[in-house]
Amino acid sequence: MFYSIRHLTRFRYKTPVSESLMELRMHPRTEGGQRCLSFQLSVDPRTRVYDYRDYLGNMVHHFDVPGQHRELKIVAEALVEIEPALELPDSLEPSDWDDLDQQAAAGDYWEMLMPSQFAQPTAALLSLIEPLGVRRRDDPLSFLRELNSAIYKWFEYVPKATRVDSPIDHAIEARKGVCQDFAHIMTALVRHVKIPCRYVSGYVHRLSESHDRSPEGASHAWVEALLPGLGWVGFDPTNNLIAGERHIRTAIGRDYADVPPTKGIFKGKSESELTVSVRVALSDAPPPPEEVLAAPAEWQAETAAAEAEQLLQQQQQQQQ
Repeated sequence: MFYSIRHLTRFRYKTPVSESLMELRMHPRTEGGQRCLSFQLSVDPRTRVYDYRDYLGNMVHHFDVPGQHRELKIVAEALVEIEPALELPDSLEPSDWDDLDQQAAAGDYWEMLMPSQFAQPTAALLSLIEPLGVRRRDDPLSFLRELNSAIYKWFEYVPKATRVDSPIDHAIEARKGVCQDFAHIMTALVRHVKIPCRYVSGYVHRLSESHDRSPEGASHAWVEALLPGLGWVGFDPTNNLIAGERHIRTAIGRDYADVPPTKGIFKGKSESELTVSVRVALSDAPPPPEEVLAAPAEWQAETAAAEAEQLLQQQQQQQQ
């Protein structure tokens, strides 16, 4: 399957700020059955963008906008190919718990076994152990399938129920949250039974018949757990799915703190407003009209005006 992705981010500042420093993790990963065939990033105000790979293999772009500005707009576009995943067995052997322990002890997985900033073994989290049956039983794969389903049934998906910096206790106590909360809760519970588990940031392509709870127009989050003989296997507790060819991975980490799509600071005293719009479409399907994105007509008009002004300045400089 081929997917085209367009991820627009817009920061508005109530009063002008004098500088913005920003770090982005929006470049889809290339590994396993996923390949990023093309990626393009544009920033307004225009500036030079640099990139590097972090220690987990995520592509990180970063830039500095030094001049005064009241808006910062970022557009990331990618073309990704995803091959159908191999079909998982219904279960593994009970002895695979021992094989998992040996694999974890022999590899460098300690960061994905330890508590992290948003995946902490709090009292609220530990209260879920009994009702969700969080203990080693049957085999590792069967346990993960059942836990994925149990979290899906236990919690209600409610947009904006929590914030990106909310601790997991908020979602646990309210029994509702967003994909980030579902992923953090499952990550912490999976680590509780000593299975290496990591947080995945990316996108999911919605199908009309899929009944996904995660909405269109936003990024998505799920988890990957290490299993003997299978490697890293993705589980999506928000939608009660095994991550497959509809899931597009951009970054992996211990939790959200390692993989936010945008992370930055600005210089100045001003309130800021963030608007995000995401489109994921099959590449051979016609793209939806631009009106479905967040204020695209306004963005396009402003960008065209800026490009015309820049062209006029270049022409004036050539005439001098």
